[in-house]
Amino acid sequence: MKNIDNHQKDVCRSDHPDKMSDHTSQKRRHHRSGGRLFDYGELRLLVLMMIAEEPRHGYELIKLIEERFDGAYSPSPGVMYPTLAWLNDMGYTSIDTASSGGRKSYGITKEGHAFLTANRTAAEALLTRVGPDSVRIPGPILQAVKNLKIAIRLRLKEKNLDEQSALNIAAAIDAAAKLVENRND
Repeated sequence: MKNIDNHQKDVCRSDHPDKMSDHTSQKRRHHRSGGRLFDYGELRLLVLMMIAEEPRHGYELIKLIEERFDGAYSPSPGVMYPTLAWLNDMGYTSIDTASSGGRKSYGITKEGHAFLTANRTAAEALLTRVGPDSVRIPGPILQAVKNLKIAIRLRLKEKNLDEQSALNIAAAIDAAAKLVENRND
């Protein structure tokens, strides 16, 4: 039976491209503004809890997590499938392709149940943070943020973006951030 301890969380972090420090992960625990919603080890735990409810496909898990966060977070396939591979490599899940038309369906194993039991406190804390009572981002704000991301990506693809244009874009984003921070609604 394996527990998530501080060393394993550090290993998970160091394996992850973001290589988060304890300071940034603590900041992220409060809805993690500017970063991932939770660290890689926590995603593994959330995915395993969802698989424990019933066997699931990778794409289904992506959509369920996105739904749970009202669209504010959706793990990419580049995050989800390595997570599922890790869970399977650790013996926490089994893969069934026969009953799902060739698609991989992940089910929980005895070892997976034991892992969830051993990490009950972390699992409950995670569910509290991402459960139905967690802070939800209103739809119009979520859409505006998505629009901003798209606009930035499109603009950055332009090869002729000069320094002054970059400074203007940064100033507009900073001004919007200051406006949002103003609590005199």
